[in-house]
Amino acid sequence: MRALVYHGPKNVTIDEVPDARIEHPTDALVRITTTNICGSDLHMYEGRTDVETGKVLGHENMGEVIAVGDGVVRVKVGDVVVLPFNIACGFCKNCEAGRTGFCLTVNPGSAGGAYGYADMGPYSGGQAELLRVPFADFNALVLPEDAHEKENDYVMLSDILPTGYHGTQLADVGIGDSVVVYGAGPVGLMAAVSANLRGAAEVYVIDRQPDRLRLAERVGATPIDDSKGDAVQQILDLTNGEGADKGVEAVGYQAHDHEGHERPGMTINSLIQAVRPTGRIGVVGVFVPEDPNAESDLAKQGEFPMDFGTFFFKGQAIATGQANVKQYNRQLRNLIHRDKLSPGIIVSHELSLDEAPEAYRHFDDREDGWTKVLLHP
Repeated sequence: MRALVYHGPKNVTIDEVPDARIEHPTDALVRITTTNICGSDLHMYEGRTDVETGKVLGHENMGEVIAVGDGVVRVKVGDVVVLPFNIACGFCKNCEAGRTGFCLTVNPGSAGGAYGYADMGPYSGGQAELLRVPFADFNALVLPEDAHEKENDYVMLSDILPTGYHGTQLADVGIGDSVVVYGAGPVGLMAAVSANLRGAAEVYVIDRQPDRLRLAERVGATPIDDSKGDAVQQILDLTNGEGADKGVEAVGYQAHDHEGHERPGMTINSLIQAVRPTGRIGVVGVFVPEDPNAESDLAKQGEFPMDFGTFFFKGQAIATGQANVKQYNRQLRNLIHRDKLSPGIIVSHELSLDEAPEAYRHFDDREDGWTKVLLHP
């Protein structure tokens, strides 16, 4: 089969690799129809992780089931499914508690597994023609009859929509809240959509790329351009000096200031300043334990200075972690099916698998208009 393979920093190619296949009775085999390039794929693409050479990337996947193992009883051949980026067993302590992003079975010695991702187990990704799905009955979400008609919407259930929603859950966004989202990438935009879904009165999204700020406005948020003045001060001015009720961090450890300098803790510290006393902050941007290619010795250890004194005196709370996609994807699927949610609005490009290497380059260069890329193997 053809697949996108990582060969080193900024070097991915479409190669012929062995076909994905059923390996265990609980597996399903899926023919991929749509697979997305995620912002977190760029961490690997840029060589900012220890992903191994030869890895097939891709953790945002959707397709048609073409075979199932003898132990699969619910998922059927012919079903159109979307797959959480988390691979989970369904029966460990964390899975039983709903924390499927931290499964204790699928990646021994760690908490959590994923398709095509550094340090998340031996699993191949779905930027390929075929994908093996472990524990298929638990992991595959079967889609309704409009699956192909709304494919650009449903594929967002694999990661960015549930992750954006998870950010608002971690921040405890409620009816009438004001919310500031740091980052207008795909996850930040989905956090803005989710904040409105949860009844927020006002949603502000901080970024500096014009195309992303336009999308933030399109999804019902107030765009804040931090290249035109201090973002914290802009939020304070818009909230009568009080600060927003809740905050969501959707950038991660490769945050840059408006002059282009990498500052890993900038978004966290800015949200501490921009969120009111006793407010809550949800962090869904990716942070890593080690970053050997970081600019500072502290950042290389996955650390950064945190304005903890202000955080403490303001009585704030921060919750973090990868999204437990299965907590939300069924409910969000139903909203898409009933035309109450259209996350595909942010899609900028639909390309073939052969065009993936060039798409990675454009997306990594943050070129104007490259906001969300879908690949169709």
